[in-house]
Amino acid sequence: MAKDMTFKAFVVKEKDGAFVGSVQTRSIGDLPEHDLLVKVRYSSLNYKDALSASGNRGVTRAYPHTPGIDAVGTVVRCDSGTFSEGEAALVTSYDLGMNTPGGFGQYIRVPSEWALRLPEGMTMKESMAIGTAGLAAGMSVLRVIEHVRPEHGDIAVSGATGGVGSLGVSILAKLGYSVAAISGKDREDGRDYLLGLGAKETLSPEEFGKEDKRPILKGRFAGGIDTVGGPILENMIKSALPMGVIACCGNAASPQLNLTVFPFILRGLTLIGIDSQNYPMTYRKTVWEKLAGEWKPGHLMEVCHTISLDELNGRIDLMLKGRSRGRILVDLEA
Repeated sequence: MAKDMTFKAFVVKEKDGAFVGSVQTRSIGDLPEHDLLVKVRYSSLNYKDALSASGNRGVTRAYPHTPGIDAVGTVVRCDSGTFSEGEAALVTSYDLGMNTPGGFGQYIRVPSEWALRLPEGMTMKESMAIGTAGLAAGMSVLRVIEHVRPEHGDIAVSGATGGVGSLGVSILAKLGYSVAAISGKDREDGRDYLLGLGAKETLSPEEFGKEDKRPILKGRFAGGIDTVGGPILENMIKSALPMGVIACCGNAASPQLNLTVFPFILRGLTLIGIDSQNYPMTYRKTVWEKLAGEWKPGHLMEVCHTISLDELNGRIDLMLKGRSRGRILVDLEA
């Protein structure tokens, strides 16, 4: 493919101290020199993309930049021979969309080690409905259910209307677990949404996220998936039943924890950190195969909204304000 061939991409630029995103024309020659070239069909909007688009230097060091930590599409060229032309390839996380031009462009060029073949039983659109958020949810579920069975008790999921949380609720419910969904969007529509995903009950941060100085609370949950951090994670830890297991994969509320060791040594609690960015490919394939099969959420496409590149700015703003719900798919051909 000629290096001067052009395509559309959402590009964030810094101007007078502000960061502005717009759809621009780029060329194949602008992409980094890696061995795998993919024509992107779909991407998805994640919180990390919203941070990148707003100039967060902890996510993206240099601008202009194209965010998009998720991408799925068709292989155009693979110099290493790992993929064949025309194969469907899936790329999530690693450095895609952070400091490497990401899925908000119609083409990406990445190391082939970052990609995997689209699993059987999954469409391109479904893969982006899952994306990095679903991968993080799947990894969290995998680690929790290694130790916790449905009969052991309820599983708490925080940030439950967000991308990771909603998919976590759906997967756990499909596997027969009783889920207590914690979400700030506890209006009636938010409650109905979570119950529709399979949650047994909903809790608001007002009733569960208050700072509590007591070192340990009444046991309530056999396990948990926390996507927000801060006091909610603290209370989830303090409220764990004996031998409880909690997976931690986010810090949108706070990276700080104000705890004693009592929940860990008096109840045998296990706290597991989830790193979706650099998760080893062997385990990624395992989780993706499950997500394409027995774990595929029954409400998968119902939690999605599909937008074009031109609609990204509005959706990014909503996400940064905490007003985004479910998964946002980006159609690169719209």
